Amino acid sequence: MNFIIILFIALGLAMDACVISISKGMVHKTSVKQALIIALLFGIFQGGMTIIGWLLGIPIQNIVSKFAPWIAFILISIIGIKMIYESFSDDKPSSDFSLKEITILAIATSIDAFVVGISFAIIKTPVLSPAIIIGVITFILSFIGVYLGKRLGHLFGREIEILGGIILIGIGVIILIGY
Repeated sequence: MNFIIILFIALGLAMDACVISISKGMVHKTSVKQALIIALLFGIFQGGMTIIGWLLGIPIQNIVSKFAPWIAFILISIIGIKMIYESFSDDKPSSDFSLKEITILAIATSIDAFVVGISFAIIKTPVLSPAIIIGVITFILSFIGVYLGKRLGHLFGREIEILGGIILIGIGVIILIGY
């Protein structure tokens, strides 16, 4: 598989992580360290799940392809609903940054990378180089996304948390109907 094809696969896989990063940047006051953590988690999970999918390969392809959209939809929607709920609450959590929440989002958005890994196994494509490219592209776009969201969040104010929740639910729906 040539580099250009792998690059386009990586860009496609990174889009949902990038959009979620934008929404996290819009809603939360993220530091550089937190932006790096968000980008690292998304990048590691995207690249790692590609490798795991490749390793598990053909035997679980049918199971994963049936339930992956539903798993991603449920996880992402729960967090989106939580964001909308918190936007109406006067009691804000003490920290705007939740490592647990980011990890769940990283897992949910990397399910498609898992399926791509299975596809690589089926067509007998070595996985290490594509997984690294997928992880690096996702890291870069997620890091940029946090800062893009930070800029947009200042323009729109506090109500952006509702928009962030709606965006997450929308991504969940798109994943669900896109399969």
